[in-house]
Amino acid sequence: MADPHPVTGAFFDSPVPPGTGWPDDPATAATPVARSAADVARLAGASSDLSALDARVTVCRACDRLVAWREEVARTGRRASFAHEPYWGRPVASVGSADARIYVVGLAPAANGANRTGRMFTGDRSGDWLWAAFHRAGLATSPTSTAAGDGQRLTGARMGAAVRCAPPDNKPTTVERATCAPWLAREIALMPEIRVLLALGGIGWGAVLRVTREAGWVLPRPQPRFGHGATAELMTPDGRAVTLLGSYHPSQQNTFTGRLTEAMLDDVLATAKRLADTC
Repeated sequence: MADPHPVTGAFFDSPVPPGTGWPDDPATAATPVARSAADVARLAGASSDLSALDARVTVCRACDRLVAWREEVARTGRRASFAHEPYWGRPVASVGSADARIYVVGLAPAANGANRTGRMFTGDRSGDWLWAAFHRAGLATSPTSTAAGDGQRLTGARMGAAVRCAPPDNKPTTVERATCAPWLAREIALMPEIRVLLALGGIGWGAVLRVTREAGWVLPRPQPRFGHGATAELMTPDGRAVTLLGSYHPSQQNTFTGRLTEAMLDDVLATAKRLADTC
C-alpha cells in the first residue's frame, strides 16, 4: 500500500523503489546493486564521483540481517506517529557537497529516523539536536531537518555514517561494519577538500581510523583514543593534513543525561570550522 510523502504528497511504496521520484533519490532502477562484501568493495572502488557512489550506496543489499531489518521496519514496524507515511527503507546516502572541508561521520541511520526519511540524521531527536547545532554554526540553511525535499542543505560540510543501513538495536555487527567500510573509504577519497573528519562517537572514530590506515594515510602512533574534543593529525598519501576530531554522539542517552550539552556540541563545531578554515 502506497502512502503520501510528507512534503511532496506523492505516493510511494515502502520500502521506496529506486528511481520512483522520492526527493533527492540518487539511484535509478539501473543502478548496480551490491549483494556481497566483494560487490561493495568492487562497486565502491569503481565509483568515479560522489553521485555514482551515493546511488550505489542506496541500493546496497550486501548484509542480509540489515536488509531484513530495515525493510521489516518500513513495512510493518513503523512507529505509530508515522504509520501513514512512506518509509525509505533503504541504505542512506551522505548529504552535503563534494567540495566540503568538514566531513561528519556518525554511526548508522535510526530505524524510524533516516530509515524513514531517507536523509542522514533526519526524523529523530538526535538529528534535531545535530541540525540545530549545524545551523547555529552556519553549516546548515535551516535549524530543522524533517524530510527529504524540505529544502534543508548543508553548507561547507558533508555528513555520512560508518554503516548506511539501520541496524537492530542501533548495533551493527563487526562484520557489517567491515562490509560497509569501502563506501566510507571511497567517499573520503572522492573529497579532495576535506580538512576535518568529525567523528560522532567511538564507532565513527574507529571507522575513520580504519579506512584511512588501509588507504595509506599516515596516522599517529599509538592509535589515537576517542574522546569529546579529542583530535588527531592525519596525513593523506599526497601530503595533505587532515584533522580527526571527536564528539560524543547526540544520542538521547547522551543528551538526556547531560553528557553532551548544546554548548559542548557548539564548541566542537566551532573547532571544526576553525580547523577547516586554517588547514
